Amino acid sequence: MTLFIGGVAAVILELAEPRVRHGVWDHSVFPADPVLRLRRTGLAAMVSFYAPRSKALTMIEGINRRHARIEGLTDSGKSYRADDPELLLWVQATAAYGFIKAYSRFVRRLNDDDWERALTEAQPVAEAYGVATPPLSKEGLRELLQALEPRLEPSETLQTFLRMMRDEPALPGVLSRLQPLLVRAAVGLVPPSIRRRTGIDELGPRPGESALLNLLARGSTWMSLRNHPRELARRRLASKR
Repeated sequence: MTLFIGGVAAVILELAEPRVRHGVWDHSVFPADPVLRLRRTGLAAMVSFYAPRSKALTMIEGINRRHARIEGLTDSGKSYRADDPELLLWVQATAAYGFIKAYSRFVRRLNDDDWERALTEAQPVAEAYGVATPPLSKEGLRELLQALEPRLEPSETLQTFLRMMRDEPALPGVLSRLQPLLVRAAVGLVPPSIRRRTGIDELGPRPGESALLNLLARGSTWMSLRNHPRELARRRLASKR
């Protein structure tokens, strides 16, 4: 559940940056099938962290090759490339922020050392994607968000994405009915100043929803999914001991 919330929060921040927004929206299946795009992104994240190193690197190299072919102009005439180091850094940082923040907000409060450990563990993956200097502390991540905030802007694309995530079934079965709640939770993870800048400040959690989300997220964390990539990786490593 926190993966969905954190993933949506990350995409909100990505789409707020105009060059990233055009790169994502104009060169992928996102406008036609955002659920498929999110699932692919989620799969890539799981493979990056839990698959054997050789398989993860093969997948990442393929993604990097595709990124190298993506370029264009924003509505304001600014050029962009998907392999621009600054944009790669922004995408990596927003993903890290979304996933870690969601876990810390709804499952277990993480201290600064926990944030540093999570970011340090993600460093090899970030570097494989071409990010030379990913933030390695909560403070470093906060400084990066603040530095790029003046470039962020509202857009109809962002509103469309949030509407799709609320209305189109992305979670299995009855869980899809929770999507409006989870999307509001994702909006609530975005720093307040960025919510105001991007015009989504009124779309966050309603009174009382945060307590419900805490219960749901903590409960889902204890669920053991036999074929979850984390469990497969744990069993693979255990078999080598």
